[in-house]
Amino acid sequence: MGRGKVPQLTLLLLLLGLSVSVWPAGQSPQPVITIIIDDMGNHGGWGDAALAIPGPVTYAFLPHTPHADRLAQQAHASGKEVMLHLPMQSHEGNRLGPGALTLHMTEAAFKRTLIDNLNAIPHARGLNNHMGSLLTRHPGAMAWLMQGMRERGDLFFVDSRTTLATVARQLALEYGVPSASRDVFLDNDRSLEAIDRQFVQLLKRARRQGYAIGIGHPYPETTQVLARRLGELTSSGIRLIPASEMIEYQRSRTLWHASSSPSPKVAKSSKP
Repeated sequence: MGRGKVPQLTLLLLLLGLSVSVWPAGQSPQPVITIIIDDMGNHGGWGDAALAIPGPVTYAFLPHTPHADRLAQQAHASGKEVMLHLPMQSHEGNRLGPGALTLHMTEAAFKRTLIDNLNAIPHARGLNNHMGSLLTRHPGAMAWLMQGMRERGDLFFVDSRTTLATVARQLALEYGVPSASRDVFLDNDRSLEAIDRQFVQLLKRARRQGYAIGIGHPYPETTQVLARRLGELTSSGIRLIPASEMIEYQRSRTLWHASSSPSPKVAKSSKP
């Protein structure tokens, strides 16, 4: 590809009116990370502290919880991105709280619950799964989820990957729902040292593959580590972006790699 020329695939997408990011030939884009804080809404004090974490952190709210509406409104007013943290049936049978999606539901009840949950979280731009180690491995349930999201319109999905057997991202791709997957859980161990180590792993993953998504919770320990680490992020050469931008970034990066790769040569057919 000549210098200054737009790759043919990218040009075609631009002509079709699709938004893409174009990087100079021979240059890789700057690594990026997304931080999603799950389980927002149950604890007001923890939620307030989490919203003070610097930068474009994304917040995922459990539906029908005591502080979800107030905190989601506050997050949006502060320029933070809001998601629905959607309860889904787990393999372990854990208590899910209100608004849970389960395998025994009819399609109508499943989709109605989805919409009720979305309506309960103001300014929700997308959703990810809360638990869901059982539900996310079932293609039928995930098909209903993606159908419901498409019918609602303008939503994205992040697979929290609570099981290796998840098919949620696969179904999102099949139904054309913008999507991504979690790379690192930050605070399965709530000690400051462990959370810090996981954050370092997140940065390593971002440098290796160009991007990474980390999921944490509004624990005081997580808030403390992120407040310090994200304050230092600029010097690391890695940029923090919200979840919706991460999904667009991954899509554009894939297109950039595809369009900048040399086309395979077609062998000329020999005359009979």
